[in-house]
Amino acid sequence: MSRATTAIFLLLALAGAAFPRALVAAVEVPPGFAPLFNGTDLSGWWGLATEDPATWQGLPPDQLAAKKAASRADIRSHWRVDGSELVNDGTGLYLTSDADFGDVELRLEYKTVAQADSGVYLRGCPQVQIWDTTEAGGKWNLGADKGSGGLWNNAPGAPGKDPLVKADKPFGEWNQLRVIMVGERVTVWLNGQLTVDHARLENYFARQLPLPRRGPIQLQTHGGEIRWRNVIVRPLGGDEALAILRAHGPERALHDALPAVFNGTDFTGWAGPVENYEIVDGAIQCKPGKGGTIYTTAVYADFRAHVEFRLPPAGNNGLAIRYPGEGDTAYVGMCELQVLDSEDPGYAKLDARQFHGSAYGLAAASRGYLNPLGQWNYEEVAVIGSTIRVELNGTRILDTDLAKILPPYLDDKQHPGKERTEGHFGFAGHNDPVAFRNVAVQAITH
Repeated sequence: MSRATTAIFLLLALAGAAFPRALVAAVEVPPGFAPLFNGTDLSGWWGLATEDPATWQGLPPDQLAAKKAASRADIRSHWRVDGSELVNDGTGLYLTSDADFGDVELRLEYKTVAQADSGVYLRGCPQVQIWDTTEAGGKWNLGADKGSGGLWNNAPGAPGKDPLVKADKPFGEWNQLRVIMVGERVTVWLNGQLTVDHARLENYFARQLPLPRRGPIQLQTHGGEIRWRNVIVRPLGGDEALAILRAHGPERALHDALPAVFNGTDFTGWAGPVENYEIVDGAIQCKPGKGGTIYTTAVYADFRAHVEFRLPPAGNNGLAIRYPGEGDTAYVGMCELQVLDSEDPGYAKLDARQFHGSAYGLAAASRGYLNPLGQWNYEEVAVIGSTIRVELNGTRILDTDLAKILPPYLDDKQHPGKERTEGHFGFAGHNDPVAFRNVAVQAITH
């Protein structure tokens, strides 16, 4: 066994990817990558159309296995292997990986023909678009004139929908596609040129909801023969994903663009019960059994904040938003954005408005996007007027307008601070050693 093949076995074991052993063939790939197509047959693939992952990911194992088995007859009718290439005749179901992926780097090559329309689905959601970009292809009215490599199924005008450049090669030549996906954030290079720069891939099936945390890669083809080769993937580790988010946030480099409000050494610029917190390895950490809300001496109206946090088991804290400097920020501030190990069994019966990322007691965030315990999480918060957006590890989990949220609130408690237009930013400790680092806040001026 070659070093490359040995490395692939190790990678798959560490990543926990559900690759069939047949896929790990003697296919030479760059270090860290594994082949999705083994260059020999269709092992490790099944068939799907454009189907909401929510409709099939939750099927019982036996029903999902039956769905996959039934799809393979269609796949065998329309897909074949020609040498080291996957070939589709332009019809039928889309080739879908047995393996599911979360944060990932995908590389592949494709060659298309006139009239063909294709794309790559990520986590089972459309798509990185592949066009016949000629006027004769008849789809300039849909954006084909702009080129391939965009997130075409995003809403009109949304970042990423149209590629930044047209980078397609002529018919008959191979195109190289490279995709990096962290959370919902997707970056695409087509033939070495950047076509999508860290844009959100919207959930085509339910735009108000985030993408699934994990899902398959699909090769979509219709309208004409498309060939694929050198389809390889590399799961991204937590530290690498964190670095990508930190470097590609909306203000680009975190430390260069956003004013740091925590210097990593002491509590300069902070007020409140700072004696209940400590600095551990450059992070603010609530002392066990202690709590209270500490906050920036600066006051913010509209602002954007970035913070990294790490939770202990069952850890509970919160982000104080427009806090007045005294009282319970969940009620006297605009809100408290929960920082919580929501998946701990002890929290199983909480109200949805209490889970991580929620505006406590007011608006529920989407669950399931925290990193495993012990890993750092990356969160961005944007507060503009009465609206709040929260993005966790690259996925938008809350997008709400508190002004439109009316009683009854959680436990029928009142929220007199909900309409506050300015206040401090802070941490609302609840006795657990939750840690925060790389804390930065920027006022938004209009």
